[in-house]
Amino acid sequence: MPHSMNFEISHFIRDFLRKRFPGLEGFDLDPLQADGSKRLFWRVATPGGPSSFIAMVNPPVNTAERRENRAYLMIGNHLKEKGVPVPKILSYDLDRGWFILEDLGKTRLHDLLSSSKDPIPIYEKILEHLFRLQVEGAGGFDTRWCCQTKRYDLEVMRLYESNYFRDAFLSGYLGLKGEWIELEAPFIHLAEIASRAEGGFFLHRDFQSRNIMISKGDVGFVDWQGGRLGPLGYDLASLLIDPYADLSPGTKNVLYQKYLFLLNDYNNRWTESFQRFYSYLAIQRNLQILGAFSYLTREMKKPHFEVYIPVALKGLNDLLSEVDDPKLSPLKDLVRDLDPFKKSLDRDDPLG
Repeated sequence: MPHSMNFEISHFIRDFLRKRFPGLEGFDLDPLQADGSKRLFWRVATPGGPSSFIAMVNPPVNTAERRENRAYLMIGNHLKEKGVPVPKILSYDLDRGWFILEDLGKTRLHDLLSSSKDPIPIYEKILEHLFRLQVEGAGGFDTRWCCQTKRYDLEVMRLYESNYFRDAFLSGYLGLKGEWIELEAPFIHLAEIASRAEGGFFLHRDFQSRNIMISKGDVGFVDWQGGRLGPLGYDLASLLIDPYADLSPGTKNVLYQKYLFLLNDYNNRWTESFQRFYSYLAIQRNLQILGAFSYLTREMKKPHFEVYIPVALKGLNDLLSEVDDPKLSPLKDLVRDLDPFKKSLDRDDPLG
């Protein structure tokens, strides 16, 4: 970040702290990893002070970034009012893209999984909060807040998921041919089926273990700026097929059944639609994951994402096998026969 911007955000943080804690002087900025985002984050520590905060910078250099910042503010405030465990936005300057947030701690779900023998208890708590996010978050949600599309729809499925997989993964990352006429029919079929799921719920759209914070047993969610209306199954699929977590098939099934219990208990009229379209939504999400990891690895020069590509590809292969839909056969056959990853697909532990 340019020195001048660093100087300005420091003044913004100092003014916030002085208003909140009169007489408090001095603070430390600890830069945080932003994963695939272009945004910049710091933990703001107040030596001898009562608490820490998170500062975020997303300069509104274009219309897309300005829309994203507004979505971050409006959707974040909305979810907080609904009782969803997101950090409170304590101060902001939309003209500069500056935010100061509550600090939800240093531990992501992804970090916790490496040391936890049984992930199911913490996932059970996450599922309860996810369901609240999806149902309560839809109430009073204004689609004018959205920075991309108002809903998870056919445009998103084709442009940002199946075509993303084709262009960024198959052609860009693997360097295979540029034309994939044989995939057009299965992509159309996949999106048409997935689009039949009931879509009036709040959709986070990146609900995975690096966007879920754990602090003293409490759960918190971040990175909600891509929120819009959509189906229940998509965010659950994002959580269960998450390559960062690489959950076992048994654990995925247990958690799926626990979510189904929550759904049945709240409104069993939603259950049939949820079960019918869940796998198709999961495949859509998996295509998006592979496109994103490939783009981040190759175009954004962030090689730490590359290790998760075989995990995501194995997940896609498994999903396509489970669905057993003949109209998806061209995609299924392609994924099964991808030479660069045959060895990874055949191993129990793709990261081993």
